[in-house]
Amino acid sequence: MKKFGVKDQVGYMLGDVGGSFVNLYIGSFFIVFCTYVLGVSPYFMGTITDRYRIGKSGDKFLPWISFSKWILAAACLIAFADISSWGSTATHIWVVAAYLFFCVAYTADAIPYGSLASVITNDPVERTKLSRARSIGGMIVGVGFLSFVPMFIYDKAGNIVPEAFFYIAIVFSILSLLSYTGLVKLTTERIRDEKPAGAKPDYDFKDAFKEAFSNRPLIGMMVATLGSTLIISGVATLAAYVFAEYYNMPSAFAINSFISMGIILALFIVIPKLVAKFNKRNLILATSAFSLAASALMTLITFENVYVFAALYNIATIGSSVFVILVWALVTDCIDYTEYKTGKKIEGTLYSLYSFARKVGMGLGAAIGSYSLGWVGFVSGAKSQPQEVAEGILKMYTGMPVVAFILILIGVGLIFNLNSKRTNEMYAVLKERRAS
Repeated sequence: MKKFGVKDQVGYMLGDVGGSFVNLYIGSFFIVFCTYVLGVSPYFMGTITDRYRIGKSGDKFLPWISFSKWILAAACLIAFADISSWGSTATHIWVVAAYLFFCVAYTADAIPYGSLASVITNDPVERTKLSRARSIGGMIVGVGFLSFVPMFIYDKAGNIVPEAFFYIAIVFSILSLLSYTGLVKLTTERIRDEKPAGAKPDYDFKDAFKEAFSNRPLIGMMVATLGSTLIISGVATLAAYVFAEYYNMPSAFAINSFISMGIILALFIVIPKLVAKFNKRNLILATSAFSLAASALMTLITFENVYVFAALYNIATIGSSVFVILVWALVTDCIDYTEYKTGKKIEGTLYSLYSFARKVGMGLGAAIGSYSLGWVGFVSGAKSQPQEVAEGILKMYTGMPVVAFILILIGVGLIFNLNSKRTNEMYAVLKERRAS
């Protein structure tokens, strides 16, 4: 068996790159496409992996990823197909069907990919490295690719270019498939069971979900993730509108992304030292408390200079970046908690429950972002929006993180109970048990 190393980290990062090409593109621009191109009103807008093995390799999650990557790529193409000529009723039905198909594709991909970390290695330090690698994957797509999308979907006059959405979807789908291929080639499942390839593992659905819902740390992370995805999905939905409508500068979306990248890169360098000194949980609590106060202040004060606004906004929401970098290490702690308490390994079921909470958060965020456009009077298809509408979008953009950080503080501070002492005790017991 190959030793854990850089190849595993790069491969695992590529998995998030592959998913982000589709997830972030749809999350950031699907509503823009629907409202501007299709004319849709903004108001309208794991257990299988534990049960069965596919393929002959004996791997638990990699074969499922090899299958689901095609569904996810197809979802990207379907989401951005220009069917505006079909008529209002057919268009609205298509939008619902396309988004539901994306939800299925996202779930089919997210559960085996998220669970994969728990079988690549059982070492807490190495899992933290995987979490950091995964956080970089989303940043590579969000900044290195997604920030350039407005350059193609808007012409020099600031008008939408309808066909550009689908062309970008083709490119992103191909890059997604290539990234997932890299994941499968570079990573190794080291934590394996004794059953032969193709055998059906012992699994009781009711018992597994009973254990999952009694996992207090996991419940805490689910609540906190509702807050995090409210920013990732809801705020991302509004970002393009804020810079296009309030600041009349669509290209500022890219500037905002580059500022975010700089902050995340700085955090990526300093977080290991900060975690060693304060631990993961305390670091999230401290930065989220700061961001709660700073986001509230950003909502009360309007900054007319787009560059000043972008810089201050990214500093104000720094707690979200810290959470994103550390969340996957905390989730694997939650997965190990069930093994620690019961001796059972049900990674897929636990991650499917967490993934469900994450998907609910993404859905709520996208829905709130979409509905908020209607609340402030956004008119689909209009070349420009009234000033009061643009101001309303800005307030929604700065106000949503306030609610998000409250949820993060509740989930991590009040429900998630694995502090440094308890985590160390848990892994000491698991290390001794696994060695026996």
